This record gives sequence, structure tokens and C-alpha cells, in this order.
Amino acid sequence: MPNQLSQAQMAEFDDKGFTYARGLFAPDEIDLLTRAMEEDPAVRGSILDRRDGEGRSTRIALWNRAGDSVYGLAARCRRMVDTSVALLGGPVYHYQSKLTAKEPEVGGAWEWHQDYGYWYYNGCLRPDLLSVMIALDKTTCENGCLQIATGSHKLGRIDHTPLSPTQNEVDPKRMPHILEKCPIEYCELDKGDALIFHCNAIHRSDANRSANRRWTLLICYNRVDNDTFVKADDRYFVPLEAVDDDALRTAGLRFARGDNQEHFASRPYVPDLRKAS
Repeated sequence: MPNQLSQAQMAEFDDKGFTYARGLFAPDEIDLLTRAMEEDPAVRGSILDRRDGEGRSTRIALWNRAGDSVYGLAARCRRMVDTSVALLGGPVYHYQSKLTAKEPEVGGAWEWHQDYGYWYYNGCLRPDLLSVMIALDKTTCENGCLQIATGSHKLGRIDHTPLSPTQNEVDPKRMPHILEKCPIEYCELDKGDALIFHCNAIHRSDANRSANRRWTLLICYNRVDNDTFVKADDRYFVPLEAVDDDALRTAGLRFARGDNQEHFASRPYVPDLRKAS
């Protein structure tokens, strides 16, 4: 399946730093992906707690390769790859995938940040990366949907400061001025919808104080010619073999193999900005 976005959606991505692909994944595909996140021993065994300033926790799992599991095939399917190629303007590879699980009433917040504020330190010279956030649950203002400062990707990479051992944030002295020029959009999604956003788009999310969980699957791509110069990190270029869009249904509830083909991370990546400076 080719690029899923219209010219208007691609123009919106360029202008606002994000766009929506409503219904990108069908209900039966979302059921497979959700069950894999809930049941796959490799995912469950890699869950990490990322705490906010109040001590609330967002549970995450991170992996850096797109294998033959159903969620690996989701990252490799044509609708995802071709759309990312069209938006980034060149061939892409799988950079990272992440489950973010905000549980009812206890899920934590994320403060204002840019993904490139982290990924710059992985050795990406240019901000030619994007993320596709796939809603496994309905995401609303009440359960902590993503908030994006509209057009903030045009500001370039902003200096970040340490907030906690597990989070860095955009320079808080700048944020009030940024928000005067870049109004917040609350990115609510139905199950199966996708939010596609630029790596310099400044974004955050509130804690989940509702009775409904908020699980999302984020799949990130980097342009091949923007491969990291840091090879000690696990996000360097590995060829991405695209598959047809029916591969998810054909695979069914396929879990990761036992050899960590997906390269699950044992800890979140948070650059030590005190050392970096």
C-alpha cells in the first residue's frame, strides 16, 4: 500500500510538525498488536518504569529492531514505510519502537521535550526522523493524550535540561515564550488511529488520572543517509525489509523469538546533559 497521506496531510505535517492518519490500522490488527503488548513474554520482561516529578509511573518497553513478530511486521509494513519515506524525503530504517502504557489513575506525565533533544546524542546529524504513534486504546485529554506545540518543529533543536534521572525537558525558561507562538493541540485518537510527528515537534502529556488506560505503540524512523555516527549505541542503520500490508493478519499473534531479535533495551536512553556540556 503506498503513502497513506494526502497532499493536504503532508502539507499539514510540514506546517504544524504533525498530522493524523485516522484508521491506519484496522480493529483486528489493533487487537493483534494489543494482545502482543499484553502477552508477549519478551515485551513483558522488558517493561521499565519511567517516573514523573510526582512519582507517577509510565510503563515502557523499548526495542531497536523490527523483526518478524506482529509488532515488527507493523513497523515493516508498506503503509508505514512508504508514508515515512514520503514525509522524510528518502529511504528510511527502523530507529526505535516503544510501548507507552499509562495505567488508569496512576500513569505518569511527560514534560515538554523534543525527541531530537534525546536522539541528537545518539549521533544523528540532522533531524530527519519521525514517530508514528498508534493508538491501542482511545487516547483523550482525560487519560493523558499527547500535546504538541503547533509549529514548534520549525524552531530547530532546543537545549534541554535535566528534570529527573529518567527525563530531560526543553529549557523551561523558553517554554512560555514558545507557547505564545506555538499553541498547544491536544492530539486525541481513536483505537487504530495514528499520529505522525516530526522529531523536533515539542510535545508532552499529562498524567492519566482517569479510569481508562492509555496504551500506545510508537514506531520511529530515521532517513538512511542520516545514519548515526555513534556505533556504540543500538540505533544505527540496519536494512529494513518492507513487507506487504497483509503481513500482520498472515502472521497472527506472533511473538518475538527467543534470541532477542528485536534488541529490547534494558534501560531507557536519557543523555547525561551535564557530561554532554
